[in-house]
Amino acid sequence: MATKVLVPLLGEGVEEVTVTKWLKKEGEAVKELEPLLEVNTDKVDTEIPAPASGTVLKIVAQEGLPAKVGTILAFIGKPGESLDGSSAQVSSSHVSSVRSPNASNPPVKQSVTLDTPHMTREVGFISPLVAKITAEHGIDLSQVQGTGLNGRITKNDVLAFIGEREAGSVTEVTSSPAPDSRTGDTLIKHSVIRRQIAEHMVRSKQTSPHVLTVMEADMSRVLAHQNANLDNFAREGVNLTLTAYFMMAAAAGLKAYPMANSSWTEEGVLIHQAIHIGMATSLGEEGLIVPVIKNADKLSLSEMARSINDLAARARGRKLQPDEVRGGTFTLTNHGVSKSLFAFPVINQPQCGILGVGAMQKRVVVIPAEGGTGGDAIAIRPMAYLSFVFDHRILDGASADRFLTKVKEMLENWG
Repeated sequence: MATKVLVPLLGEGVEEVTVTKWLKKEGEAVKELEPLLEVNTDKVDTEIPAPASGTVLKIVAQEGLPAKVGTILAFIGKPGESLDGSSAQVSSSHVSSVRSPNASNPPVKQSVTLDTPHMTREVGFISPLVAKITAEHGIDLSQVQGTGLNGRITKNDVLAFIGEREAGSVTEVTSSPAPDSRTGDTLIKHSVIRRQIAEHMVRSKQTSPHVLTVMEADMSRVLAHQNANLDNFAREGVNLTLTAYFMMAAAAGLKAYPMANSSWTEEGVLIHQAIHIGMATSLGEEGLIVPVIKNADKLSLSEMARSINDLAARARGRKLQPDEVRGGTFTLTNHGVSKSLFAFPVINQPQCGILGVGAMQKRVVVIPAEGGTGGDAIAIRPMAYLSFVFDHRILDGASADRFLTKVKEMLENWG
């Protein structure tokens, strides 16, 4: 009997994965524990090994579509071996959010079950989801170029075709036609990570009212402490970056004002006991990922810096585990590393807020005299803007400013 390749449980709370790439094709031989396919969950790519040696008899899960944990991805066995009709029972779910323009209710999840693919003589196998979209828009699939496995037409192919057709319709009715997008323009297909980022950002903006408050911090004492300890940390194999100080200050702020370390629910505000801070990490042109530093308030500066070094390196090397990007209660993004001064970050749902840190710049500031205005001085100080975006359902301006003031004070009074 053929061996079923199932979607494994890749971490606590992981219910489905997205198939990103098949490393073997139907009819190819594979050895036990040899990488068979790549899947993605929460922007973390994971290789799934073959559970047995043999030939890939049938690939069930299509690239670019999600599959629930425990469902069948493929069959491995001897050439010509019967699948015992099991493939007819295979299913995977595609979940999308649909919102009516005038609806006040939250997005409704619609589940479409992908059973045995439909087949047409002209275009080969297509999924029920593709067939549904095709019927709704009156599309002739013989005109659609497939980019999926073995040239199969995917949902993305159909949506791209619809977009091109609609763009063509607009061109026909305008007096000044737009340039032909096929004569020099380049279409960059959406990656799995880019789609996840897009969906998450749109959902966040639709979910919570974002409000921004900004303060600036004098980084003189932090810089003095960093310069005095760089060599000591380096001898321990730790790169002491400014991000470690920002993380420590954010953890102190969350501990002092727990409402900032919370999530909105319909029953009430859920205040999290643990402080797990996500660290936005750039993956270059591919997007970003947010590994989580667990129990950040319990770490020393050395432990914090070591955790940041480790997670950032493994994030860029695509070596994170799914559990390492889950469970965050707050997020920090140091956008200043790319020379940005201000930012309006998007909240990482369902968290209450996100703290953005801008590039440090030397600026002229007024140093007030103690006990009055006489004797005020002008000085040059290394300053950085702190941008706190919060969910206005949970925090008001005053409470948000109290949290941000604590972060500012931690940085300005370091050591």
